[in-house]
Amino acid sequence: MDKVDTIIIGAGVVGLAIAAKLSHNRSVLVIDKETHVGEHTSSRNSEVIHAGIYYSLDSLKQLLCIRGKALLYERCKQLNIPYKQLGKFIVATDESETQQLDAIKQTAYNNTVTDLSFVSSQTISQQLSHLSIHSALFSPTTGIVDSHQLMLSLIAEIEANGGIVATQTAFMDVQKLAEGFVIAMRCKDEHYELCCSQLINSAGLSAPDILNKITGNNPQVDAYYCRGRYYRYQGKHPFQHLVYPIPNRHGLGVHATLDLAGQLKFGPDTEYIDNIDYRFDDSHKAQFIKAIAQYWPQLDPSRLTPDYTGIRPKLSRHQQSDFVIQFEATHGIANFVNLMGIESPGLTASLAIAEYVEQHL
Repeated sequence: MDKVDTIIIGAGVVGLAIAAKLSHNRSVLVIDKETHVGEHTSSRNSEVIHAGIYYSLDSLKQLLCIRGKALLYERCKQLNIPYKQLGKFIVATDESETQQLDAIKQTAYNNTVTDLSFVSSQTISQQLSHLSIHSALFSPTTGIVDSHQLMLSLIAEIEANGGIVATQTAFMDVQKLAEGFVIAMRCKDEHYELCCSQLINSAGLSAPDILNKITGNNPQVDAYYCRGRYYRYQGKHPFQHLVYPIPNRHGLGVHATLDLAGQLKFGPDTEYIDNIDYRFDDSHKAQFIKAIAQYWPQLDPSRLTPDYTGIRPKLSRHQQSDFVIQFEATHGIANFVNLMGIESPGLTASLAIAEYVEQHL
């Protein structure tokens, strides 16, 4: 039977980043059941490079976001991956929200993000006059990136080192050996088996289901799908930076972001669903308009058009969770790495997650 050193399940940006990192010193195969790489969370998000502002001290989100931000900007510069370091305003619409900005600034400072600062009233009147806000913080290191070009650069690195990225290839089952695994896969109705020494579950939305297959549902892990809508704003607009409201318990709120062409979009909202379903339900547009109008009352609702939806891989319906990156000490399976709940800031953290996995293998 053929053998490869490492099989990574999931060809999103995190799985590809791990494979690219490992491909320098071992043979790697990335498998994904979809037709193209990054079809889910990796390509259905705001494409924001986060600064590491909000996350709990010493959490994986905090540590890997800050490290990943530095690695990502460096990679973009070296490989000419399109990006813009636009900066982000976090805005408060009244005095009570300003107190929350104080807490956000302190959390950021504790996280070593020391360049976050309150802007002056002059800055608000000159740069944010289109907004109805009481105060604002500015994050100069927040930016945007072309996630598709980033993933293509990772595939190029994998293939240059002799690795393989196989789409339309679904993980079916696993047999644990004394040393390593036998992986059963299906590719276009053909079934294959392949041995590997190391197995990595980076399947994103499907990661809990993959883990349950590998562990035999002991214990059963549930997946929670949080869908968010994005609206595109047609025509001219006054935004030159990203604008975020005060975050809520499910995420960072309905924020204003720009793509690399300067097109304005808003999103995401939050809606828990039972299955992976990207249909765009426009019936909640009034709530979207209300959320945006709290900080941009000049919004013209007729220019908001449905764009796309994304689904965040949550581990709970009720609270924010840290990234889950588990090794043998947690699940008891040697040479198996399990990654779950890699939602925002997963894109920013992807290269640092790869570094972290390599260090712990």
